[in-house]
Amino acid sequence: MSIYDRFAVRTIINAKGPSTRLSGGFLAPDVAAAMTEAATYCVEMTELHAGASKVIAEVTGAEAGIVTSGAAAGLLMGTAACVAGLDPGKMSRLPDARGMKNEVIMVRSQRNFYDHAVRTTGAHIVEVGLPDRYAGAGVRDAEAWEIQQAITANTAAVVHVAGGAAQPALADVVRVAHEAGVPVLVDAAGQLPPVSNLRRFISEGADLVAFSGGKAIGGPQGSGILAGKRDLIMSALLQHLDLDIYWEQWAPPKALIDKDRLAGAPQHGIGRPCKVGKETIIGLLVALQNFASESGEARTRRFAAIIQRLHAGLEGVDHARIQVTGGAVPKLELHLTANAPLTAMQLCIELERGSPSVHADPSRVCNGIVSFSPWCLKEGDEQHIAARVKPLLRY
Repeated sequence: MSIYDRFAVRTIINAKGPSTRLSGGFLAPDVAAAMTEAATYCVEMTELHAGASKVIAEVTGAEAGIVTSGAAAGLLMGTAACVAGLDPGKMSRLPDARGMKNEVIMVRSQRNFYDHAVRTTGAHIVEVGLPDRYAGAGVRDAEAWEIQQAITANTAAVVHVAGGAAQPALADVVRVAHEAGVPVLVDAAGQLPPVSNLRRFISEGADLVAFSGGKAIGGPQGSGILAGKRDLIMSALLQHLDLDIYWEQWAPPKALIDKDRLAGAPQHGIGRPCKVGKETIIGLLVALQNFASESGEARTRRFAAIIQRLHAGLEGVDHARIQVTGGAVPKLELHLTANAPLTAMQLCIELERGSPSVHADPSRVCNGIVSFSPWCLKEGDEQHIAARVKPLLRY
């Protein structure tokens, strides 16, 4: 029995990975314990954010950082910081960004559902480039000179979505943006592991980087990180905090919020709905330190052992070829034969509908492939998956 039984909610076997749709992964015991302990005290939230900033700065190499309510919230607050700066009047007017630098440049091939968070600030996205390589019409994508020519006096930021296939390279994006005095905000939500990526984007010149906290890092599902230049982090935090306080009474830690540089205290900002509690902040910090301290080799060995057990359980499966991928997070793929009794999509659906409910990765079902990730599997889940899959692929 689990706590979910009390509320008539079934639990699942999550073989897709730590996606938000499937509630992410699990909290390590020390992370859960830290959150429980944090819940038994009260703290001044700006002091807690200042303490969190020190930890994030140490791990990422950034000047400062804050815990957010997910990577999308980091994109929202990071964009708001680029638009409003340290002007409390501008902060209070968002999402009415008229009269401000209200344009954000994005490469057309990097547009995605999550850029809604960027647009929430009132910023308008200016697309550049034609992704011929994705259309099959050629090999080219956006180039740095196209970003350079799109920059105007209204440009607040360039948003770069990190990934192995992202073009142009971040270093080239940073070069043309900084030549024009424009900050670069990197969406690195899914770019962990490797742990080196916690520092990579900052070291390549990014002004702000947003990470998911509830995926690879292993923090609370509703958590993320925004790291970067101190002034931009200060602006982002000011648009996030509860500032229902008298100016004379307000004494934020100067290391993170320099009150002397403000004309007045901002009103509750556009990031106010993205509140993170003390428990989430502490949980994320403990998880971040754990993630940063574990070697990539140890993590890969741990995942590989799970995949090996799953492979053993699926040995002899009908109408499918088993293939194990390499990389930092090895996965097991079932390549279904043409005469399999179910299509790849049908197999995914049947696995979800049965008991126990198994959620595989359907991202390649159009190619007849069903994938299984080790990220969110508990001991014994491998046998349950095999017991569900094998009968479904028999005639």
